[in-house]
Amino acid sequence: MVMEKTYTLEVAGVTRQLSIIPITDDLSIASFVILGDTELVTAAAPLLAEKLEQVDVLITAEAKGIPLIHEISRVMQMKKYYVARKSVKPYMEAPLVNEVESITTQKKQVLCLDGADAREIAGKRVAIIDDVISTGKSLQAIEDLVVQAGGIVVARAAILAEGNATLRSDILFLEELPLFPHAQMK
Repeated sequence: MVMEKTYTLEVAGVTRQLSIIPITDDLSIASFVILGDTELVTAAAPLLAEKLEQVDVLITAEAKGIPLIHEISRVMQMKKYYVARKSVKPYMEAPLVNEVESITTQKKQVLCLDGADAREIAGKRVAIIDDVISTGKSLQAIEDLVVQAGGIVVARAAILAEGNATLRSDILFLEELPLFPHAQMK
């Protein structure tokens, strides 16, 4: 029987055993999914909120960042947050659109911001929120949408930074998450 490899993550006083999943022929990642993890989200959100100074607006990409941004918004007593959607919706008015290819999707994905949301973001100090920052491609795609909307990105925050993202000085994060090249897994 093959024993599943796991990584022990401790963040915000919460411990999780993350399965190590291959995503390419030569790389595996620890699978960190906050969807449905109320305990972890409610523990991490106040710690990230403390790091966000002078922010008017929060934005994330659909879907994994939604529970986190919701909780950060609640902690910061904000009335609203914004979500860059994965497709243009019929109700969207003059949406802004950008493409991204992230480490977890491994294919081109569209991010869209409703034109009405873009008008509300214009001139505001914006924090981009995500669960994990790895290559930074998703983060950059959201930042491009914010800039197109006329917003000013003042913070980029996530629960975890993965791989080379841990070396970035322009992001806020609570813990590091290693990558697992297959040469190390043997």
